[in-house]
Amino acid sequence: MRYIILVIIFLQGALVSGIVDKIEINGVEVPIVFEQNSALPIVSLQLVIKNVGSLQDGDKAGLVRFTSGMLGEGSASKGAIKFADELESRAISLSAHAGAETFVYEFAGLKEQFSYGMGMLKELLDDPNFSDDSFDKIKQLTLGGLSSKKSDFDYIANLNLKKIIFKDTPLGHAFSGNEKSIESLKLEDVKELYNTHIDLSNMIVVAGGDLTMDELKKSLTKLLKDVKVGKKRELKYYRVNAKTDEIVKIKDTKQAYIYFGAPYDLKSNDEDVYKAKVASFILGESGFGSRLMEEIRVKRGLAYSAYSRTSINRASSSFTGHLQTKNKSLDEAKSVVISEINKFVKDGVTKSELDQAKRFLLGSEPLRNETLSQRLNRAFTEYYRGFKLGHSKAQLDKIEALSLSELNKFIKKHNEIEKLSFSVVTDGNK
Repeated sequence: MRYIILVIIFLQGALVSGIVDKIEINGVEVPIVFEQNSALPIVSLQLVIKNVGSLQDGDKAGLVRFTSGMLGEGSASKGAIKFADELESRAISLSAHAGAETFVYEFAGLKEQFSYGMGMLKELLDDPNFSDDSFDKIKQLTLGGLSSKKSDFDYIANLNLKKIIFKDTPLGHAFSGNEKSIESLKLEDVKELYNTHIDLSNMIVVAGGDLTMDELKKSLTKLLKDVKVGKKRELKYYRVNAKTDEIVKIKDTKQAYIYFGAPYDLKSNDEDVYKAKVASFILGESGFGSRLMEEIRVKRGLAYSAYSRTSINRASSSFTGHLQTKNKSLDEAKSVVISEINKFVKDGVTKSELDQAKRFLLGSEPLRNETLSQRLNRAFTEYYRGFKLGHSKAQLDKIEALSLSELNKFIKKHNEIEKLSFSVVTDGNK
C-alpha cells in the first residue's frame, strides 16, 4: 500500500508541468515561473534578481556574497535572533544567497504558513538589518572563513585557475572576496549595492506547490508593492583566456592538487549543448567509466579520482577539471591529462561509450525530475536561458537520436579544450 501511495505521489509530480505567467507591479511586468502541485501541503517561492551576482562586485571582491550574508541577520525591526526564532517556530525556511549571475531570496514552508512567511519576507526585503553590529558580525565571520581557506589546497588551486582562465574579467576573482577586500568593505557599500540592484525590472518569480496562481498573485502584489522599479541590466559574456598559462604554489602538502581549464566555445542557447553534455559525460563527468578516470586511476593508479566538466552559462563557458596525485607523480599525471584530452579530440568516442552515456542520461532522468524543487529549478533554467518550458525534454530526445558520427564531428570541432592551463599546489619535491 505504501508503495502505491509513493507511486501516485511521484506520478502527480511528473504529470503536472510548469507554466510562465506574469504580474504587473508598479508598471513593471514581472515574469512568474510556476507549477501548481497539491501532492503535499508545501509551498516554495524564489525571488531571483538577474545581473546582481558576484559579477557585479566590481573593485570590491566579495561584496555581493557579503550582502547576502547580511540578509541572514533578519529585519531591522526584529533583529537576527527574534527573526530567526519566529521562522523556526513555524518551520519556515527563509534565506538569501548570491551566485555569479543572480541574487536570490528563497522561501519554503507549509501551505498554512505561506501568508505569514510572505510577511516575514516583506520585512526582509523592505527593512533588512543593515546595522553596524550585524555588519561587524558578518565581516568577522567572512574573515574567519577566508582564514580557514589558507590551508584548503583545493580552494587555492581552483581560485588560481580562475585567475588564469578568466584573466581581466569579473569572473577571475574570489566570489567570497579576500582578506584585503573584506577588510576594506564599509556598510555604505552594502547599502548602495542593495539600493541600486534589488529591483523589479530584473526580477523573476519562481514558485510552486499547494497554491493557485490567483493566490500567488495576490500575495505577490502585497509582497512587492514597495520594491523599487529600477532599470533593466544586461549581462555581458566573458570568454575564457585562450592563452595557456600555469600557476604553481608551493605548500606543505602530501598530495599535489592539479586543476586545469580551457576555453569552450559554446553558449547556453546553442543548439549543440546536448552534444556537449554527452561528450562531457564520457570524457570526465561520469566518474568511474569516464576516460580520465580509467586512464588516471584504473590503468595507472595515479589518483583516487579525476574529473572534468563543461560549464555552459549565460555569462561564460569553460572546460575544467581536477585531480590529486602524489607529489612525485605530478608531471606524469599532467602529461596523461594532456594526452587523453588530445586523444579525445582527435579520435572521438566509441559506439560503446555513446550507448553507455545514453543509457545513463536517459535512464536517470526521472531522478532529476521527481521533486518540486528540481522541477522548478529546471523550469527556471529553461526560462532564464531563453527557451520554452519543456526544452530539457526536447534535449533528451535529441540525445536519444544522437549518432556516433554526429558526436565525434562535434568533439573534433571543439579542439579549443586542448588549450589547457594548469593551477597546481605541491610541496615542490618531485
